[in-house]
Amino acid sequence: MISFRLEFKWAVIYTLFLFIWMIFEVWMGWHDKHIARHHIYTLFFYIPAALIYYLALTDKRNNFYGGIMTYKQGFVAGLIITLFIALLAAPAQYIISTYITPDYFENVKAYAVEKEKTTIEEAEEFFNLKSYMIQSVVAAIISGLLFTTLLGLFVKRK
Repeated sequence: MISFRLEFKWAVIYTLFLFIWMIFEVWMGWHDKHIARHHIYTLFFYIPAALIYYLALTDKRNNFYGGIMTYKQGFVAGLIITLFIALLAAPAQYIISTYITPDYFENVKAYAVEKEKTTIEEAEEFFNLKSYMIQSVVAAIISGLLFTTLLGLFVKRK
């Protein structure tokens, strides 16, 4: 029987880290008083996110494959982790938007319209829970594929 416990464990760790990161963003004021720089600062999330993928693939190599893993095995493990993260992304976004930063959408809409970056209609269409749930799944897949493709090169061992 094929077991994906290890991949699921790391997807949960990634999602828990995402919650911590969002709490950090709120604490730093990136969702209200410093919202103008949010789009830049939030990119720093991908540094520890890549580290989590690296640790996950290393864990898979060392504790499942006995210290030896091909690029293909690492890539497949990374894809499975990515799938689990993508499955958790929409519910995680709901929790983030509802409990961690419930005022974010109103703040970002007001900022975007005030700075004439968008119209109120476009802001309403883009900055909402449904849109962000979709975006979170897509971002999880894209970043996961990128991390998996690159990090698979570093964790493979013959």
